[in-house]
Amino acid sequence: MEADRLSPLSVQVVAYAPTLFRHCQHCEVAFEGVGLAERMHRNEARDALPDDLAAEFQRVSDWVHALLERHGPRVAVSVIDAASIEGVWKSLRHGLRRFPAVIVDNRATAIGTDFRAADALIDDRLPVLPGSVPAGGRKEGT
Repeated sequence: MEADRLSPLSVQVVAYAPTLFRHCQHCEVAFEGVGLAERMHRNEARDALPDDLAAEFQRVSDWVHALLERHGPRVAVSVIDAASIEGVWKSLRHGLRRFPAVIVDNRATAIGTDFRAADALIDDRLPVLPGSVPAGGRKEGT
């Protein structure tokens, strides 16, 4: 483990994610011009997942935001839709059978929406900086 990594730690989250489709570039410009584009895409995103998967994706999103607040540019986070080709490939490669799944440094994995195991994997590779808020919620040194 190296405290001062030159490149950010790779954190990949494989989860069922909303899929948004776009129209051709010309149509998107036209929809934007008449004020419809944002409303169409917002409605599409809202209806992209069933309620239980949408709630699960919200927990994933909240965790990713907290992770970025804690570690900033020291982590490179990518969210991969489990139903995409890349998601299927990651699932086969890492033996994932349940989602969400977190892959840290292309090796270690943690499964489920209780992200304490994923936080532990990440904190083992990236110690929390003094003055920042660790995964447990208390500032270092207090």
